[in-house]
Amino acid sequence: MPKRSNAVAIIGGGIVGLATGLEFTRRWPGISVAVIEKESSLAGHQTSHNSGVIHSGIYYKPGSLKARLCVEGATALVRFCSENGVPYDICGKVIVAITESEIPRLEELFRRGQGNGLEGLRILQREEIREIEPYATGVRGIQVPSTGIVDYARVAGKYAELIAAQGGSIHLSHEVIGLKRYPGYTVVETTQGPVEARLVVNCAGLHSDRISRMAKAKLDLTIVPFRGEYYDIVPEKHHYIKGLLYPVPDPRFPFLGVHFTRRIGGGVEAGPNAVLALKREGYSRTSFLASDVAGYLTFPGFWIMAAKNWQMSVGEYRRSWSKAAFVRALQRLMPELSAEDLVPGGSGVRAQALGIDGKLIDDFHFAYTEGIVHVCNVPSPAATASLAIGKHIVDTIVQRGGIDLAAVN
Repeated sequence: MPKRSNAVAIIGGGIVGLATGLEFTRRWPGISVAVIEKESSLAGHQTSHNSGVIHSGIYYKPGSLKARLCVEGATALVRFCSENGVPYDICGKVIVAITESEIPRLEELFRRGQGNGLEGLRILQREEIREIEPYATGVRGIQVPSTGIVDYARVAGKYAELIAAQGGSIHLSHEVIGLKRYPGYTVVETTQGPVEARLVVNCAGLHSDRISRMAKAKLDLTIVPFRGEYYDIVPEKHHYIKGLLYPVPDPRFPFLGVHFTRRIGGGVEAGPNAVLALKREGYSRTSFLASDVAGYLTFPGFWIMAAKNWQMSVGEYRRSWSKAAFVRALQRLMPELSAEDLVPGGSGVRAQALGIDGKLIDDFHFAYTEGIVHVCNVPSPAATASLAIGKHIVDTIVQRGGIDLAAVN
């Protein structure tokens, strides 16, 4: 028999799923919300394997959903942390153009930041970069004072705590194996039994496309996993970094390049690279799952992407397997750094949607089937934007004339 009927079931106990559940409980206090998570704990994948940056929104095209939700979400996140005792630090960031040829891209970032309403942005000359980050190098830079750091696993835990306080339920070790739609409700079949709900929100991250296809959604995309690997800077050199230090990103790719990030719990990390992972949850170089690899190798868009970007991929793999190559990339930002200053750190896997046309989907992307909302692409800055994403999802459900949630509390 299904577990008790719920108004809403959310598939995925990462920060986006939990933020969405929190928004439902805030808007309809007492509503029955079930969060379904396949792991034995919450926030075990992308949420707890990122660099913990509270992004400002400077990178994103003004008017895009990603830009709007990042700026809105960053403000909401800082307020949430302040109100709920979650430590954070608005430490600021410097983005540097290392060569003259990068200055036009840096200036475009500045225009984007202004277009997205960021306050306090400042163009830096070479000497001014050194005043903020004494060990950095660059011909010009941007100071982004609104960027910060936080522990997103801790944020997600607080979201879950508030959901439970409103009567929501958390179902751990419940891997979804099927979806059955009936008039007015959906049965989510899991390895621990069925969960019934009037409305389902698919926030399954690295597996969001597979859940969508269980619901027979027509998708022209697939999730391709990219692993990012980090090094930690040894404690003796933590003073090298005052805040966050980033290069100008390559606009062809949705990755920000290797950079330096202070962590809210202490320490400094450097990275990540961006290599194609051979398993959707493949956190090591040797991780491999044939079905995951076959999933993207049989997708037509993959080969279009591979043909266009193989040179970039070679460079990323070189940095993955060669510490010397990784160090050289970091030395472009910080010449005094040496290989002895770095020790292997953690890694994360990014769920990146790839379109059938071979293009990496840059903006957030949602799809809809009867009674189910599918969150198909919410890469970085999804953690920053989580509260705004949750609000956007619920707003969209209301606007589309979804179920009368208030009637089924």
